[in-house]
Amino acid sequence: MNVFYRRIELVANITIIAVALLLGIVLVKRYVLSSPTANRSLAAKQENIKPGTKISLPDVDWSKKDTHLVLVLQRGCHFCTESAPFYQRLVKSLSSRTDLELIAALPQDVNVGKQYLDELQVPIGEVRQSSLSTIGVRGTPTLLLVDKTGTITDSWVGKLPPDKESEVFNRLQVKL
Repeated sequence: MNVFYRRIELVANITIIAVALLLGIVLVKRYVLSSPTANRSLAAKQENIKPGTKISLPDVDWSKKDTHLVLVLQRGCHFCTESAPFYQRLVKSLSSRTDLELIAALPQDVNVGKQYLDELQVPIGEVRQSSLSTIGVRGTPTLLLVDKTGTITDSWVGKLPPDKESEVFNRLQVKL
């Protein structure tokens, strides 16, 4: 009888070790190996909004500026939060531009959106509440370059790698 209990204990210990190893592998794959690369592949899978698409945001008069850069963000999006240093540089470099308007669009209430931007230290004066589906965006963060007719001329989705950040600066004709 004693041998029987030892074998059950051995099988139980081996099972516990196997489950612990499997769980460890899953956690490492999901949280350690997937961060920036997974976001880039997710962004690649998501279709950018096509140039030529009209956009509608509440109380935005597209005709008052030649160009608008809409940052579509949402509180709780860790890619939005991780992109804050890029947005800080972007806002600072565009602060003297009189032909371009910066707008933040978030699905949360305007006050919550302003508070989130303050936490990120990204000072954008024009904050609008809009659902992602109303804008035609599938995920955040998304940058939309919009002309004075409300037509999207370019877009970038996800946490941008350095080469895509440079592409945004170049497209906006801003020196780094």
